[in-house]
Amino acid sequence: MRRETRRVMVGAVPVGGGAPVTVQSMLNVPAADVAGNVAQARRLEEAGCEILRVSVPAMSNVNLIGAIKEAISIPLVADIHFDYRIALAAAEAGVDKIRLNPGNIGEDKRVRAVAEICQKHNVPIRIGVNGGSLEKEILRKYGAVCADALVESALYHVKILEELDFMDIVISIKSSNVVMNVAAYRKLATLCNYPLHLGVTEAGTYDAGVVKNAVGIGTLLLDGIGDTIRVSLTDEPEKEVLAGKNILRAAGHPVRGPQVISCPTCGRTNIPVAAIANEVENRLQGRSEQFTVAVMGCVVNGIGEGKEADIGLAGGVDSAVLFVKGKQVRTVRGSYIEELMYEIDKMCTCGII
Repeated sequence: MRRETRRVMVGAVPVGGGAPVTVQSMLNVPAADVAGNVAQARRLEEAGCEILRVSVPAMSNVNLIGAIKEAISIPLVADIHFDYRIALAAAEAGVDKIRLNPGNIGEDKRVRAVAEICQKHNVPIRIGVNGGSLEKEILRKYGAVCADALVESALYHVKILEELDFMDIVISIKSSNVVMNVAAYRKLATLCNYPLHLGVTEAGTYDAGVVKNAVGIGTLLLDGIGDTIRVSLTDEPEKEVLAGKNILRAAGHPVRGPQVISCPTCGRTNIPVAAIANEVENRLQGRSEQFTVAVMGCVVNGIGEGKEADIGLAGGVDSAVLFVKGKQVRTVRGSYIEELMYEIDKMCTCGII
């Protein structure tokens, strides 16, 4: 059962309050390159990103907000640190959410100004706590970064906004230590009812990063914790979106678009399973229909193992059996991918899947 939370609207996308868990990513083009950011934003929306974040490090970069919002239909979040005036300008420019820590933008009147303009424009604030940026007082208290320190920091920033009667809040508490991350989110989930943004920060390059995020985010999702996720990777952000969707699927959450399952292969395999599965995944990118395609190496148990799929191939000797809903349809020779895609398109057109 999912944790019950308040609902926060990020543009037209609900976060928390029982809404589907959304997948986020962040632009990584230099902020001065407006055209590059716009182009990457479009690619991320096409990849299935549902909430997009952009770093706004200086007042001169606020023009990114209008340019990106004109190009995409998904909500845009401005990532801001230290200078409260950038947050004010971002809210006026039409951003859908602001990510900041109230404690690092200075005196109370600055925090109040940000809260007031966010309330005026219905812009929620994500409090983003990272293990590498904890307050000195909290670090002295605990002696090192730990789950309790992360939680205390998050609640400190929440209190600042609550005292200003600002409740439109999402919280993240990220660490590169997966065990610490999970412990911190679990504790925070018992202490407040704000929506939680899940992620593992500084997770690394693709292979190691996907594993860390899958363990950290997936564990919490299975606990019923989490309302929106971002898979942080040192790689192209489109890969973050795909990884996030795969993690959600694995944790039992509905995800827009098809999925491909395939066997690990063995000595009975006589068709190029990996090549077929990869190519089919590539061709299905961007589609909104929800169905499962199986690519299996042999007919010994391939059809049985793939019977939960809507459609699939099971390899034979220089051939493959095409099956639909677990039932054999025909034998395919040579053009495995084309035959499979033809059948998928036909089934989608007819509304079968």
